[in-house]
Amino acid sequence: MSQTRRERAIVYDAAGRKLSPCPVERAWALLAAGNAELLSQEPLTIRLRREVVRPERVLPLEPRAEGKRLLLHVCCGPCATYPVQRLRAEGFAVTAFWYNPNIHPYTEHERRREALWQLARAVELAVVDQEGYDLVAFFRGVCGHEAFGERCAICYRLRLERTAQVAREHGFDAFSTTLLVSIHQDEAAIRRVGEETAAAYGVAFHYEPFRRGWAERGRLAKAYGLYRQDYCGCVFSEWERHQPKDPSAASHQRSPGQALT
Repeated sequence: MSQTRRERAIVYDAAGRKLSPCPVERAWALLAAGNAELLSQEPLTIRLRREVVRPERVLPLEPRAEGKRLLLHVCCGPCATYPVQRLRAEGFAVTAFWYNPNIHPYTEHERRREALWQLARAVELAVVDQEGYDLVAFFRGVCGHEAFGERCAICYRLRLERTAQVAREHGFDAFSTTLLVSIHQDEAAIRRVGEETAAAYGVAFHYEPFRRGWAERGRLAKAYGLYRQDYCGCVFSEWERHQPKDPSAASHQRSPGQALT
């Protein structure tokens, strides 16, 4: 039986933990990029080359922020749902911040921005919207560093530095990012970049393992009717999902100048 577009692939991480299934196209793209190994074709089963830490439960709330103002960088509407809910429950006065020059194409950028505003209207969330489309800044930053992981760290830094700058200029007590909720992002790299940026700008970085609420994020996004994308955002991740399903074919078609994601 051949895999169809609607079918899902079985996914394990490097430690053998079974993860949520992913679209077949995404699985083949990960194989083509060298980010996973093929375990079985029927049914399609892959193993990632990295561990994905997913705590079994959401920790109980411990209100401690006492009205501190926090600027929350938002990568997309769905990923903002759980962090905003949790931070508010902890006592933070949360303001969302939109700055994502990595998102490609422009229509996708605007669609994700509108999803944030849709959520903001639903939950009465204040938003600082960095208007414009600064795609050139993203390309300048990752030029020569297009490899998966390397470019991601640069992208994290680009967005968190702007967030910290705005937080300092407007007197926020701390800043954070919804990137921390995604099981598809490098949590350790985000935390490292956030803490380095905090030291450079003199504004506290609030780290919290939001990915504990990954399942709740999905439920809330569906409840609010938010647009849910199927790739990270940058042109490299978009390119990845359109690669041939056969990883061996992709490797033969790749030119020397093309970077793997």
